[in-house]
Amino acid sequence: MIENCLNMNKKILIIDDDSRNIFALSAVLKAKGYATTSATSMAEAFTILEQPTSVGIVLMDMMMPDMDGYEATAALKNDERYGHLPVIAVTAQAMVGDREKSLAAGADDYLSKPVDVDALTDLLNRYLK
Repeated sequence: MIENCLNMNKKILIIDDDSRNIFALSAVLKAKGYATTSATSMAEAFTILEQPTSVGIVLMDMMMPDMDGYEATAALKNDERYGHLPVIAVTAQAMVGDREKSLAAGADDYLSKPVDVDALTDLLNRYLK
C-alpha cells in the first residue's frame, strides 16, 4: 500500500465510452489507493490532458465510437506533449492478434476484459514508478 500511496500524485486517466466500465475501474483503483480521472472519448481526454494535470498513465478502451482506441493511442503517442505517457490497452478484444494490434498502435501494454485487478495493479506499479 505504501507504493500505491507514492503514486497518488499521478492520476490514472481512464478512457472508455462505457460509463459502467469507468465506474468499475475507478472504484477498484480508488479502493487500492490510486487517483483516477476519466473521459468517454479521445476528444474529451485531450481536453483533460491540456489542463494542468498530473496524469501519469492512460487506460485505453480499444472499442470506442468515433475514434477507436487504436487511432486514439496512435494520436496520443504521436503528440509530443503526451507521447511519453504509458498507455495500457484495456479491451474485450482477446482474440489472437489483438494484443499485437494494440501494441502496434503504440500501447505500452495490454489487458483483456474482464480486468484481472492484480495484473492491472502490477502494471500500474511498473509504469508509475
